[in-house]
Amino acid sequence: MRIGVTFPQTEFGNDPGAIRDYAQAVEGMGYRHFLVYDHVLSADTANRPDWRGAYSLEHPFHEVFVLLGYVAGLTTRLELVTGVLILPQRQTALVAKQAAEVDILSGGRLRLGVGVGWNAVEYEGLGKEFGDRGARSEEQIALLRALWSAPSITFEGTWERIPEAGLVPQPPRPDIPIWIGGYAEATLRRIGRMGDGWFPWRDPNDEMRAAVQRLRGYATEAGRNPDAIGLEPQLNVGRGDPDGWRAFVEGWRGLGATHLCLSTMGNGFATPGEHLAALERAAGALGVRV
Repeated sequence: MRIGVTFPQTEFGNDPGAIRDYAQAVEGMGYRHFLVYDHVLSADTANRPDWRGAYSLEHPFHEVFVLLGYVAGLTTRLELVTGVLILPQRQTALVAKQAAEVDILSGGRLRLGVGVGWNAVEYEGLGKEFGDRGARSEEQIALLRALWSAPSITFEGTWERIPEAGLVPQPPRPDIPIWIGGYAEATLRRIGRMGDGWFPWRDPNDEMRAAVQRLRGYATEAGRNPDAIGLEPQLNVGRGDPDGWRAFVEGWRGLGATHLCLSTMGNGFATPGEHLAALERAAGALGVRV
């Protein structure tokens, strides 16, 4: 099981030196990947009394591709992961270009996690439709892979059109991994048909066991090997104790997890050092190694 970290950007601040120190410290501890959340626009809730979203103007987010490009130059081994990029609110060709560039600059270390999101405010601000985002994301994934795999393509879809054009430079890998987040049944079907992995960020309970079984069934129906689809749960190590952490890990190992992401967010930490101290403790408890 490959163990990585969630960058706590809503609780971290904007000091580039602190970001550098954090990325290099977690790589030095032996963690394998660096995962970042994604939001472009934060909602002003002053005139939204019914707002129920997880984030607002109080929660800063670094732009994911710029951040990962920065981290790429500061590290040598960390896999760089978006967890998840809200794909349908973006121009697909531009995402393909940005992802290719991060993969180039990092020496092939990008894993592109995508999802459809929940924040209609962002979709409106970015000029994209909210209601058909799931269906559009499937066409977008197909277009991303087409652009990464050939110097020139012609693509005619329902929403996307590329007339005899391509990316220059091409990424070092035509098969940059695309993982998918979400829990809707349509999402599980999408992963089974076309995803390289899933982010099931819940406890290893009967509900998740059943979801994994259904995902594997959808992969089999699509003629794919279900064992080739990765699973990455998330564990918060800013709370709890090592025995509980190990039980979580073993529970997910039994469900076939290939990766694990450790979070330190939501625990009242006020400094980058507190986040790193929690990860240092977890590294010892979970046996993280380079």
